[in-house]
Amino acid sequence: MITQQFAVQDILQQQRKFFSTGKTKDIAFRLTQLKNLKQAILDNKDEIISALKADLKKPTFEAYVLEIGVLKEIDYAIKNLKNWTKPKKVATPLEQLPGSAFIYPEPLGVVLIIAPWNYPFQLTISPLVGAIAAGNCAIIKPSEISPNTSSIIAKIFQKTFDPNYIAVVEGGVETSKELLQQKFDHIFFTGGTAIGKIVMEAAAKNLTPVTLELGGKSPCIIDSDINIEYTARRIAWGKFINAGQTCIAPDYLLVNQTIKKPLLESIKNCLQEFYGHDPEKSPDFGRIINQKQFNRLVELLKSGEIILGGKTNPETCYIAPTLIDKVSLDAPIMQEEIFGPILPILEYNNLEEAISLVNNQPKPLALYFFSKNQEYQQQILEKTSSGGVCINDTIMHIGISELPFGGVGNSGIGSYHGKASFDTFSHQKSVLKKSFLFDIKVRYAPYLGKLDLVKKIIG
Repeated sequence: MITQQFAVQDILQQQRKFFSTGKTKDIAFRLTQLKNLKQAILDNKDEIISALKADLKKPTFEAYVLEIGVLKEIDYAIKNLKNWTKPKKVATPLEQLPGSAFIYPEPLGVVLIIAPWNYPFQLTISPLVGAIAAGNCAIIKPSEISPNTSSIIAKIFQKTFDPNYIAVVEGGVETSKELLQQKFDHIFFTGGTAIGKIVMEAAAKNLTPVTLELGGKSPCIIDSDINIEYTARRIAWGKFINAGQTCIAPDYLLVNQTIKKPLLESIKNCLQEFYGHDPEKSPDFGRIINQKQFNRLVELLKSGEIILGGKTNPETCYIAPTLIDKVSLDAPIMQEEIFGPILPILEYNNLEEAISLVNNQPKPLALYFFSKNQEYQQQILEKTSSGGVCINDTIMHIGISELPFGGVGNSGIGSYHGKASFDTFSHQKSVLKKSFLFDIKVRYAPYLGKLDLVKKIIG
């Protein structure tokens, strides 16, 4: 573990020194480190789950599936790494002969990963997999808001990795500021839009490239032509896992008015099936991370008519799964990402109206659409812009390693998961190799009499 008593500059200097040895570029070394990371998670999974329970009261099932489940990302990288690192040959035009052109992926150097508190383990490890696979050194800053998980991450990494290669820096806002003052080769940040702007501003001073995984108000549009039971179940699950503290949770419902009443009844039934009559007593429902977030969410409960839930307990930071109806577009709950177990419901008359409403907001990280109508599905894809789209389900699109995950506009910059993670932490170096077999003299002076030939080549 590295704490503030160690100078961040010293860690950075040592990592740059280690990177300069070229050891991290070796494919065998990268594979070994990925396997070491996987084994470290397996060896400490019980402690990780306990830390997540201490920070977020996260149910063991959710902790295993949504946090320990990052093991799948590691396995995917191990399986594909040799293929990812191969130079890619590209077409060479006639005028460049004799020669061949390639794209060589190479590591960036020393990268900084700043993790959030809502999925504090998974969202630390997932980008790191890409950084290791691409051949970088890394400094990791876990969130101080989830202190137990931060501590176990530091403990695991201290035992698993040389800090000259991968180091964990714990601390609060001042530590983050100190890190952001340094010159990294890439900064990967997951968190809110407001802090994302601060990260980008700090990075700009050093011309450091950034990946910003942010959030926003991810809409969930429900057409009348649906399977009500499946739609309700998938919405309720996607919204209320981790007590709603998910960056791609459905932030609000846009429901076709003809289906609104039966859909809401079905969602209520699902919530009762999931968490019982009193979710506060359910072992399967989490808690809000801290008092500050709890107080913010309690204020948002005043934004409309509560038709289910609304119960709170400040002593345990509990907020019941809550549905709010009769919400206006200018209500406080519609002005910020909710990031909690509160689901406002709006209604619409036709799909164009729903699309217009979504397009008048900043581009979201995710957009959900429920409909059997394939023409409507196509309209959603063509007429809206979002980081990702999931049709007839929620959240599940992030579980496909082949799909890059990232935002657009206010919801983020760049993407990761699978090969996208490798690409994010790599520089695609363009290389042209020429031969000495012969040398066409057209390009050399004197140019007299050569222009007509050039015109024929260029067009």
